[in-house]
Amino acid sequence: MAKVLIIGSGGAGLVSALSAHEKGAEVIVASKTLPTRSQTSMAQGGMNAVLGSDDAIENHIEDTLRSSAGLGDESQITFMCERAPEALRWCDSIGLPFSRDESGEIARRRLGGASAPRACYAQDYTGLKLLHTLYDQCLKAGIEFKNDRFLLNLSVDKMTNRVLGASFLHVETGEVEEIRADTVILATGGYGALYGKHSTNSAQASGDGLAAAVRAGARLADMEFIQFHPTALKGSSILISESARGAGGYLLNAENERFTDELAPRDIVARAIHDEINRGGSVYLDIRHLGEAFINHELPQERKLAQLYEGVDPVHERIPIKPSAHYSMGGIEVNADCMSSVSGLFAVGECANHKTHGANRLGGNSLLELVVFGRHCGAKAAEYGAKNPASSADNPQLAKDTNFVRGVMYFTNQIDFYQKQEMLANIFYNNVGLVRDDMGLKAVLGAIRQMQKELPFMGPRDKSKVCNSNLVEFIEFGNKVELAEIIVVSAISRVESRGAHYRLDAPIRNDRMFGAHTITWKEDGVLCADFIQ
Repeated sequence: MAKVLIIGSGGAGLVSALSAHEKGAEVIVASKTLPTRSQTSMAQGGMNAVLGSDDAIENHIEDTLRSSAGLGDESQITFMCERAPEALRWCDSIGLPFSRDESGEIARRRLGGASAPRACYAQDYTGLKLLHTLYDQCLKAGIEFKNDRFLLNLSVDKMTNRVLGASFLHVETGEVEEIRADTVILATGGYGALYGKHSTNSAQASGDGLAAAVRAGARLADMEFIQFHPTALKGSSILISESARGAGGYLLNAENERFTDELAPRDIVARAIHDEINRGGSVYLDIRHLGEAFINHELPQERKLAQLYEGVDPVHERIPIKPSAHYSMGGIEVNADCMSSVSGLFAVGECANHKTHGANRLGGNSLLELVVFGRHCGAKAAEYGAKNPASSADNPQLAKDTNFVRGVMYFTNQIDFYQKQEMLANIFYNNVGLVRDDMGLKAVLGAIRQMQKELPFMGPRDKSKVCNSNLVEFIEFGNKVELAEIIVVSAISRVESRGAHYRLDAPIRNDRMFGAHTITWKEDGVLCADFIQ
């Protein structure tokens, strides 16, 4: 029996856990937070699948390829789209309470960039209801959960390039632990929290899994592609779902005029809003014409969020919005079996680069991706672990990370890293955001490298051992700084505008590309950027 360690308890991790369990593996899910608090709960719009005769899988494939701006892999996209109907039926069979149309079939709505209504939804709580359904199924299956485990590093046999497990800080006790396994699946989510208050993501989305992966020798690919969702609340960056526009909502400028196609791909809509705001105006989402009954039935969360965080009632008022960092298209480079360049190390969901989103993700494909590839990844990890059990020999990683945590407590706190974190978020939003150029990117790179030098002077103020959130947040900040350098180096290296990577000083390209910009670490800690065919 293979032992599979899954790091991350969002949708991708839980689907993988169920799949590996079905294959007979012993499964452990380790996570720094509770499963029901994961980022999946914030996905609202729906999950794409062709279910009716009024649509075709070929159209879903074409829409996804077009949205990817030439960077999506057609074989991977075809794999996902062809398995979408089965994925929806599986979700339905385990109890996901989809909304229904008048005939009792799963209800569908059209999201941006789609040629037909194919986003299957559960009101505007699709991700939340999926997450709770998956967690219920995992508990029913007896899958073991280890919560409050903050990932420090992956344990890797450097001689064989084989993952052996991972080390964690058990936040509740302050002890450093190691969990050994035959295979490891990273399902740790994206890195949107790097943008701080300018992101729809929770503070948990700090990219810990990607940082640990690159330190372990895995390749990261296309890290410069960060999607900005067009409609986040102006004051808080809380997401207002694309389902509001899919239902017929309008985008209005300060003169009450519509200025863009509301259902164009997200990168196009987000830049149109950005340009309108930069001209000195405000932008609003208007759903008043949909009516109170429709809003309460189909968009109840959007109404509550607007009332709570912006102080407006969308039944009677326009919603002030702005674009905010939302989704990480780049991630850990994986093959068709979801395995990274480190043997036995798999990745799935937003932390992975399955080459399905390319330069710009199609709305409704993120939940689909985590179900399709989660089922595939869990099965492949279980199979690989059964055929290739990991060595049980001693590995120095646990001792290294125990010493690291102990050493961090001796860092001085002459510099407040929370202030530096806010500064990093602001300069990223301004210079590594919707619109970029070489000068701005290089200025950010200089600031990042200065932060790297100053890290030993930014240590946690709280020196206690147990439940030390200050320590966890400092290590998260270190991961953000590490990834920030990778993102900016990747953005500087890509001298073109493509999808979500839009440079004022480079031409727009949407032609097909057959490769990816990848980043690895050399032994001396120097970044190595390359283009892999």
